[in-house]
Amino acid sequence: MPPLSPPSFLALPEDRALSPYTGCTRAHWEAAADSLLAAVAPYATADGALYHLPADRTSWSGRLSDGLEGYARTLLLAAFRRDEKVLERYADGLAAGTAGVWPRVRDRSQPLVEAASVALALRLTRPLLWDRLDDAVRQRAAGWLGDALTAEPWPCNWELFPVTVGGFLAEIGHEPRAARAAVDRGLDRIEQWYLGDGWYSDGPGRAFDYYNGWAMHLYPVLHARLAGDERLLDLYGGRLARHLEDYARLFGADGAPVHQGRSLTYRFATAAPLWLGALTGRTPLAPGETRRLASGALRHFLDRGAVDGRGLLTLGWHGPDESVLQGYSGPASPYWASKGFLGLLLPPDDEVWTAREEPGPTDRADAVSPVGPPNWLLQTTTSDGLVRLHNHGSEDVRYDPFYTRLAYSTVTRPSAPDDAGDASDSGAPAGDGAPTGDSPRYDNSVIVGGDPSRTHIEPLGAGSGWAASRHTNGDGVRVTSLVVAHGAVEVRAHLVAGAAPGTPVRVTGWPHGFPARAELLSLHGLLEGAGAVGDDAALFVALARLTAEPDPRPLDELVSVTVEGAYDVRVSWASGPAARFRFSAADGRSTASSWSVAPL
Repeated sequence: MPPLSPPSFLALPEDRALSPYTGCTRAHWEAAADSLLAAVAPYATADGALYHLPADRTSWSGRLSDGLEGYARTLLLAAFRRDEKVLERYADGLAAGTAGVWPRVRDRSQPLVEAASVALALRLTRPLLWDRLDDAVRQRAAGWLGDALTAEPWPCNWELFPVTVGGFLAEIGHEPRAARAAVDRGLDRIEQWYLGDGWYSDGPGRAFDYYNGWAMHLYPVLHARLAGDERLLDLYGGRLARHLEDYARLFGADGAPVHQGRSLTYRFATAAPLWLGALTGRTPLAPGETRRLASGALRHFLDRGAVDGRGLLTLGWHGPDESVLQGYSGPASPYWASKGFLGLLLPPDDEVWTAREEPGPTDRADAVSPVGPPNWLLQTTTSDGLVRLHNHGSEDVRYDPFYTRLAYSTVTRPSAPDDAGDASDSGAPAGDGAPTGDSPRYDNSVIVGGDPSRTHIEPLGAGSGWAASRHTNGDGVRVTSLVVAHGAVEVRAHLVAGAAPGTPVRVTGWPHGFPARAELLSLHGLLEGAGAVGDDAALFVALARLTAEPDPRPLDELVSVTVEGAYDVRVSWASGPAARFRFSAADGRSTASSWSVAPL
């Protein structure tokens, strides 16, 4: 593994005895935090209230809000680091910002987001920062934060920003009744989105992503801990522990999180729920496994260009990458990654820092694991350290292509028309069973009549080695999809109903993802990924594989697939049990729109 970057990290030797997987210790985390905090300092305004980081874009909230975001998100990093000298400069910025520099917190405005970071940082560092402020500054700051108590949030993780502000203001005695009401209101509202087994949807619908960990779990659990509320900590901490059972499987052996969902420029904020479990004792993970996963994520990004030559986090994934940005992404947005440093709240002698690193799920064994509420299937292989997420239940069309594709992984990113042309010639493989040439223009999709859209996704279940769903495309065509996985191999079956006879259908596989290669082998109803609808509903079956193994066995030696009758699929693995699945319509008619699929 290459040395840590930026250059100031190079003086720190790896400790492969304590950390055999990543080489990282607490000292590396401290050095990373110190370097990031030092790098942003030159971009503060003279009064310290705003941090205007250099970038070629502003967010849709404007430059003033972006400058507040730079202050608030780096203040949170300073709070985790607990460096009194650094906190002094943020105290100066707080005094100036609340004297009229910062924009007011209004309904559904970005300052509401940043108020939560300011409040959490002040709560975490109260003896070091808040208690040392002049009374006039405290009154102004409390007044500025107080607007968050009644500001209306967007119906999603934003509901927790008034909770976080209210928790702090209640603690310091500012408008205690309104503060407690804001806490109770926000916690009550998120209950409608808790779907069990540790999973929330980020608002109405089925938006499953990293906001589960770095928001929906983070804020309630931290509030409960800081308030000393054991009842709430048992409730929210129990949910967190269950979530971590699945969440730990989202990281590849190289530390990469699965490339799925919005706000991916927050990068190693993905480590936050791992540390949170250790901090509160609500985790199924051993201390050494927690650090292995968290340090793996930190190293993954710092080793791959997340920080530029000035020491600043770039807008992107590895290096700069506009494809992972949203309209709300401003120059300082990547510093939501500060949440990834939550582990620094644990003392140096805590076992999470002193225990030897232990293997994570991807290090231990191949696995194909269903995840209930999102209706995902996680497929991991130890030989190449890859994780593949088969998505049969998450949807948020506002942020395509990061929610509605059939699959995501730790080494690929979803392709889109901007990457390579339009959908009319999407995803043709170089040759059946051979590694694909150019990446599919719409990867991991079923394209019916040139339409790759996937909306109104309905989960049809997930079980041992399989997951299934039904969706609609823009023309009202219904597609029922099944994936069956073993090792690195996938059987993908899609039944298309409601399309006119002769409508062309194309099934695409994985995009390229160095060092992995993608394969797609057409089986039933397809020739080189392409087919057409007949008079009735049509079934299409293909094999797919994403692997970084240097010399994998041919796909057709690893699995045999037969279609029995019209719509039964039998899968026989060379080194595993056989399984049989049936596609069926609710009213028994092949033209019905209510197709389903289930194991027999």
